[in-house]
Formats: sequence, structure tokens, C-alpha cells
Amino acid sequence: MSMNLRLDDDRTAALRERARLEGVSPHAAALRAVDEYLSATDRRARVRRTAAEQAETWRELLDRLK
Repeated sequence: MSMNLRLDDDRTAALRERARLEGVSPHAAALRAVDEYLSATDRRARVRRTAAEQAETWRELLDRLK
């Protein structure tokens, strides 16, 4: 899939500078940021799902501890 990413001047400058410091292209830096975002949001979703499952599993005990 191809897409255009429109950034304001400040973000464009920051992305270019970060890419320069890391020795990669702005494109590679943007892809890395997307990958990190997707990974982080996936982890949060798994944690929430696991917490909900465990809360249900231990509901009776948790209610008694209140």
C-alpha cells in the first residue's frame, strides 16, 4: 500500500533531524515510528484483554476481598 504522509514544517524538520542523527532516511525513521506505535498499541490491547480475563476468572475472590 502506498500512502502520503503530510507533516507540518516543525514535524518535518524534527523527522529529518532524527533520521540524520540515526543515520537513516526520513522514510526509514517514519516506518520505525509506525512499527513502534503498532507494537505498543498491540501490547496495551493484550494487557487489557488479559486483565479483563483474569478479573473475570477471579471475580468471586475479588468480590470477597472488597
